[in-house]
Amino acid sequence: RGLGDVYKRQTLISVLLQGSDFHALDYHYFTWLAAGELNISFGLYIDQLTVVMMMVVSLVGSIIFVYAIGYMHDDPGYTRFFTYMPLFTFFMLLLVMGNSLPMLFIGWEGVGLCSYFLIGYYYDRDYAADAGRKAFITNRIGDFGFLLGLLLLFWYTKTLNFAELFERIPDVFIYAGFPATIITILLFIGATGKSAQIPLYIWLPDAMAGPTPVSALIHAATMVTAGVYM
Repeated sequence: RGLGDVYKRQTLISVLLQGSDFHALDYHYFTWLAAGELNISFGLYIDQLTVVMMMVVSLVGSIIFVYAIGYMHDDPGYTRFFTYMPLFTFFMLLLVMGNSLPMLFIGWEGVGLCSYFLIGYYYDRDYAADAGRKAFITNRIGDFGFLLGLLLLFWYTKTLNFAELFERIPDVFIYAGFPATIITILLFIGATGKSAQIPLYIWLPDAMAGPTPVSALIHAATMVTAGVYM
């Protein structure tokens, strides 16, 4: 059961037709990380929200790619540009399709790295290089909060797999209790970095230093949307 099977069986139309009868699919391919009680598998978790995000990223990304082919046609770094852009899209799809928070975090860090490459695409210009560094550093601040949230969540639930988290969290946490509040705030700090919310919004205006298709992809379908999704 590969990625092609996911797309074939769970198109947007089929999900809409199933409505509330839709059951999330949890694919496990192999054990990626195992240490003590921590067992992280490499896999995909496909629910209704995931399918919507897959369609948004794929559709908007495709439109931007078509535009970029003409926009970047005479650019000397054409090949480099079209190495970074698909990698950006890949990490965003991995982010929304991962079956655990660590898998989401890989995609999360991947789009952050690609944003550094793309915002600072014109690295021979000081303002573009500075903008790329600002985006990278600002997002690392948010990611530190995200990572602390993951560690605390595992401390209490002993899992980071989405399917298991959804089952255990109601039994582990008290509504509005202190642990749940702290974990939520830490995860929210990560989201403020990616979605450029106060106080970690300062990187987004400078993101315009990259080529126009980069700004469109970051703002419309990938990095800024990642914080909302998480």
